[in-house]
Order: sequence, then C-alpha cells, then structure tokens
Amino acid sequence: MLFKHLQLLAKPLKPISTINSLQWSRQMSVLAKSIKYTQHGEPADVLQLVEEKLESPQSNQVLVKILAAPINPADINTIQGKYPVKPKFPAVAGNECVAEVVQVGDKVKNLTKGQHVVPYVTGIGTWTTHAVYTEEQLMPISNKIGLAEAATITVNPCTAYRMLKDFVKLSPGDCVIQNGANSAVGQAVHQLCKAWGLKSVGVVRSRPDIDQLKTYLKSMGATEIFTEEEIRTCTLFKEGKLTKPKLAFNCVGGKSATEVTRHLADKGVMVTYGGMSREPVIAATAALIFKDLAFRGFWMTRWTKENPQSPQRTEMFKELCDLMEQQKFVAPVHELVPLQNFKDAAAAALNFKGFTGKKYILKMD
Repeated sequence: MLFKHLQLLAKPLKPISTINSLQWSRQMSVLAKSIKYTQHGEPADVLQLVEEKLESPQSNQVLVKILAAPINPADINTIQGKYPVKPKFPAVAGNECVAEVVQVGDKVKNLTKGQHVVPYVTGIGTWTTHAVYTEEQLMPISNKIGLAEAATITVNPCTAYRMLKDFVKLSPGDCVIQNGANSAVGQAVHQLCKAWGLKSVGVVRSRPDIDQLKTYLKSMGATEIFTEEEIRTCTLFKEGKLTKPKLAFNCVGGKSATEVTRHLADKGVMVTYGGMSREPVIAATAALIFKDLAFRGFWMTRWTKENPQSPQRTEMFKELCDLMEQQKFVAPVHELVPLQNFKDAAAAALNFKGFTGKKYILKMD
C-alpha cells in the first residue's frame, strides 16, 4: 500500500497555475457592451447600450476585443433604414473595426491570440467591446498599423483603390478629378494618386479656412484644389498645364457633378459613389454625344460580395497595408470618442462642418 502511495507521489503533477489556466480557458466568458437597435429610426431614438455575456469560442469561432470602430455615414443610414443593407433585429450597429484576438476555437487554423484583425465580410456588427465571429469573417492585419488606419481600412481606402483601378487604365502622369475632395474617400484618392504617380485635382466647397484646407490636402498628395466657384472658371486643362482628366469621382451630385464633367477628356468616365447634395447627376447632351463620356456607379459592398476571395482583393489589402506600414497612407482627420458618447458622435457623423468631414471613431477602452 505504501509502495502505491509512493508511486503516485513520484508521478509528475501539473502545476496548480496550469490547471487553473486550462479550467479558465474552458469556462471563460466576457461581458460585452454592445450598441444595439431593434427597429429603424434616428440613432438617438433607437440605439441602446446593452450588456451581454459571451461564452468561449467553439470550433471555428474567434473571440475578439474590439479596439476601435468608426462611425460611417452608411452606418447611420443603415440604422435609419435608408440603406440597401437591412440587418436582422436585434442588430449590433457598425460595419468596420480593428480588434485583437482574445481566444480561438479548436478548429481555428490561421489566427492566434494577440493578433489584430479586421472584418473580411460586411454586416457583422462592430460597435461592441467584444464579439464572437467565425475565422472566415476576419482578416489578420499587422499590429504595426495604427488603430485609426486599421479600423477604417475596409470601406473608404478600398473604395478609392477600386475606383482608381477598375474603370480606366491609368498610367503615371495621368490626371484624376473629384468633388468632395476633403471627404474620407477623397483623402484616400489623393494619397493613392501620390503613391502611384498620378495627378489628383480636387473640388471642395468654399469655407473660411479654405487656404488651410488646400494646404492640408496638397500635403496628402493633391496636385491642385479648387472651390466649386473656382472650378467653373478654371483654365488649367485648357492651357495644357495639366492633361485633361480621364477619370472623375463624384460624391456630391447636382451642379457640382456637372461642373466636374466639363473638364473630362474625350471618352472620360465619371464614377458616382455618393450623393451628398441629394440632387441627381445630370449629363449634358453635348458631353454625351461629342465627348462620348461614360457615367458609372460604384458601391463597395457590392464589389466585396462579388469578389469575396478574389486575387484582386488580396492584392488590394496587401498594397494598402504596405502603404500604411510605411506611413505613406494615413487615416482621415478623425476624433476618438469614448463608447459611452456614441449618441453624440452618431448625431455628428453626418454634420460636416469646418475643416473636413471629421471621422468619429469609437474607442472601446
């Protein structure tokens, strides 16, 4: 009997800390704070901050801690019920974020604890402190990329990238013109044009700090910036100081879009990706007949759904991440907002005033 006891004592025992760690891993749960809504309406009326318990991830699931999540105009439109994407209720608001992997299920192959990740699909709900997603819904991203850049990579930079790549074949020295040039997409266009050797001409609304804004956008890569009044009398292209643009981007509509088309080269293309003025794009008959201009539309969500695993998507993210790591691509002007102030930030997200259309980013500390 004594011999048996000695045998048991001789067996190596697992340290108590290891046992506790394994038990904690199996039983782990976190209390997430999420911004949810159960019906469409104005954010101040329908959004609520709720708490819910999340259990440990199973199989191919991944538990993440959200580090930062932006408030995009499309997010507000989705909450209002004015956007083509209709979530299932109850829904967690938000579509973009950067998160840190906390724990993975036993069938997860390519993600590990501590990695930073961003959504690889749309509509998974990101305005929350923690979430459980599947591995396929996430894309790893370098921890060296800033939180603001990583949190905003999947919408505006991708929109700018695809519009520059997919409609007209551009070569270094070619010119692009856009209105809304101080928007988040506009700032992304300037930076990509600079990286690729393209000329970027922007149009913005006049304002008291216009000179400061022009200087800022030129520092990002814009070749020239004009107000909507200045572009009407601009002779830059007629005098041959810049080649006529082959490609134009429109996020305003109305007269602003019409003025931009006047400067397009023959067979030029205008791509509309927004309509801040809520006025239609009107194409002049002469421009269609004699210049053979083309008018196209672009929606990043559609492109993503149609190209979920395409080589072009992989290449796009690689190039954007490389530029961000090299600090050749920075996030738009933004403000980090505590989670509890989400209603004020959401109300301000569509209220563009002053220097640029500031991006509000929820900080989940």
